[in-house]
Amino acid sequence: MSVVGLDVGSQSCYIAVARAGGIETIANEFSDRCTPSVISFGSKNRTIGVAAKNQQITHANNTVSNFKRFHGRAFNDPFIQKEKENLSYDLVPMKNGGVGIKVMYMDEEHLFSVEQITAMLLTKLKETAENNLKKPVTDCVISVPSFFTDAERRSVLDAAQIVGLNCLRLMNDMTAEFKTKYKLDAKSKIRALLRLYQECEKLKKLMSSNSTDLPLNIECFMNDKDVSGKMNRAQFEELCAELLQKIEVPLYSLLEQTQLKVEDVSAVEVVGGTTRIPAVKEKIAKFFGKDTSTTLNADEAVARGCALQCAILSPAFKVREFSVTDAVPFPISLVWSHDSEDAEGVHEVFSRNHAAPFSKVLTFLRSGPFELEAFYSDPQGVPYPEAKIGRFIVQNVSAQKDGEKSRVKVKVRVNTHGIFTISTASMVEKIPAEENEVSSVEADMECQNQRPSENPDAEKNSQQDNSEAGTQPQVQTGGRQTSQSPPSPELPSEENKTPDADKANEKKVDQPPEAKKPKIKVVNVELPIEANLVWQLGKDLLNMYIETEGKMIMQDKLEKERNDAKNAVEEYVYEVRDKLCGPYEKFICEQDHQNFLRLLTETENWLYEEGEDQAKQTYVDKLEELMKIGTPIKVRFQEAEERPKIFEELGQRLQHYAKMAADFRNNDEKYNHIDESEMKKVEKSVNEVMEWMNNIMNAQAKKSLDQDPVVRAQEIRAKIKELNNTCEPVVTQPKPKIESPKLERTPNGPSTDKKEEDLEGKNNFSAEPPHQNGECYPNEKSSINMDLD
Repeated sequence: MSVVGLDVGSQSCYIAVARAGGIETIANEFSDRCTPSVISFGSKNRTIGVAAKNQQITHANNTVSNFKRFHGRAFNDPFIQKEKENLSYDLVPMKNGGVGIKVMYMDEEHLFSVEQITAMLLTKLKETAENNLKKPVTDCVISVPSFFTDAERRSVLDAAQIVGLNCLRLMNDMTAEFKTKYKLDAKSKIRALLRLYQECEKLKKLMSSNSTDLPLNIECFMNDKDVSGKMNRAQFEELCAELLQKIEVPLYSLLEQTQLKVEDVSAVEVVGGTTRIPAVKEKIAKFFGKDTSTTLNADEAVARGCALQCAILSPAFKVREFSVTDAVPFPISLVWSHDSEDAEGVHEVFSRNHAAPFSKVLTFLRSGPFELEAFYSDPQGVPYPEAKIGRFIVQNVSAQKDGEKSRVKVKVRVNTHGIFTISTASMVEKIPAEENEVSSVEADMECQNQRPSENPDAEKNSQQDNSEAGTQPQVQTGGRQTSQSPPSPELPSEENKTPDADKANEKKVDQPPEAKKPKIKVVNVELPIEANLVWQLGKDLLNMYIETEGKMIMQDKLEKERNDAKNAVEEYVYEVRDKLCGPYEKFICEQDHQNFLRLLTETENWLYEEGEDQAKQTYVDKLEELMKIGTPIKVRFQEAEERPKIFEELGQRLQHYAKMAADFRNNDEKYNHIDESEMKKVEKSVNEVMEWMNNIMNAQAKKSLDQDPVVRAQEIRAKIKELNNTCEPVVTQPKPKIESPKLERTPNGPSTDKKEEDLEGKNNFSAEPPHQNGECYPNEKSSINMDLD
């Protein structure tokens, strides 16, 4: 199972994976760990990442970037209308009122939603991770800005679902003018503006490490004019002074919300690419009165944190226990209608910076279905035009049989993605119990009261709020209950009884017994909830997006295979043509040489003319046609290079075994333990292989280099293996062990028997292979003749 963290930014993305050795940021196919958030559409396929950014200027109208900010927003949003003016591509309204991106793809006009565009980028990141891990990627953790609202977060989750990613968690990523000089308006031509953006981005990065004047030059900027300029860090900071002043605002807000003083902060760690700007670090350091720490990689820290969180959530990895608690960025409230007319109840269920994920239970007294509406309590503090989160209708609510209102428990939750939802609703229903059920019901209720929580984390991250019609809610925190208004009358309980009531009961002992009250069984009935969210893709639309993305992935795959086939033909033409005028020249006759060169040139011209856009099979057939001629030439060259070396190896093995046979014939004591019949097998095998090699070498000597070889290197290797299999078991037979005689002691000391000394001398023979005289075979015309008789 894979564990992947994805930091999806507006301009670039980073991928981190969890391995046995820790967290690692991986590189794409260009060996770059940074993948641009750019998608370009062509007549045959899509290009994503580095390749898309490289053609952003030449295909400006069909190249999409900086689209992350459009998630969960309506087309008529003022922010969208303002951003629309600065884009090279067209934004148009979707049928559901969302933001659509219009491009030309496959020579047809297509309209894609922001979720689809992000899904395309996630497809690229998914493929990069899979190529690196060598296995499928499904589970992941994706970063989002901490200020993203519910609608924006749901939009990102939809994008992940389109591409088949199971997002375990959405993680908050915070856990120049030539107009006057050249009379040119860069904004009038989008390509010129994009080139200016790119050069300014390079200049900004250079200024982070240089304070001197830096040049900016753009050739043929507009109207065939070259433009140039220069800027230093001081000028840049002067231009950005108004923006740099805004840095202190969130810092003051941070201290206010955490109720800390500057003196309470012991260390400050900064992450994010913008923190490399010296002025930004200086502002932060000045505010806190201490230097900022940059021990983490500013660009990759978020992706690595996401990968770690994914490893924690994945059952495939065993990670040291970490407690990761996120925060609710904006306060969330609920509003509901009372049974009485023109009356509403409002309650803030999650305050700003409330711990997340977290659940609370609200209790309502209702006699029929009712509606709850969630919204952001402070609309001015939310960077989103719509304060409403969604409307939830609790259905199938009815009064009790005795006419009393039913107690309805509603569970509200901010989940792991930071999204608010009403997860469950249940109605407490009282049912008369049969006599035989009384004991079991009481026992069940007692067990439920005494049973410990099976999920302590869930219990820790939950509270219970009680709300009744006509009153403000009562909030129970840590076992205590604090009320924002006088509590409503509750059902009497044992602990609410007074001593006077006990005395009254004692006085009634002499009175006749009252009628026995019927036993009541309490049942929790799950209630359906209808959710109407501000922004959520419908199931049908989401399924259509998933199907569309699948088709585009397949089209990209087919186009890649087609381009690979075309490139293979082109590479073969260049490679073989160069070698025909070099190492291959001697291995083809003159007439065939000229004909093959002509065919290669014709193929090259065809590739750039009518063969520019052909089907994959056409290129495959063309390559096979060329290889039918080129492969035999390549084989002859390789065999001529390899054959002498293998013949030399075979000759050395023959010499080795022939010498051993000769030593055996000369009664060498090293081989006196080998049976003569066994050694005859060695001699026979050596003679046969030697005769075969001499015949082959003589036949090969008669062949020219442009003719196919008589024997292949593979056949010679087979002969060497056959020779070794026959001879090696014979000549390496172990010599039988000889027991040494016992030592005899003499008055002058231990003495070694003379026979023992002789035996030791005989056993001390060298185990090294026999000496070779270094003779080799300088060419294949040589022959080997050995007399083994």
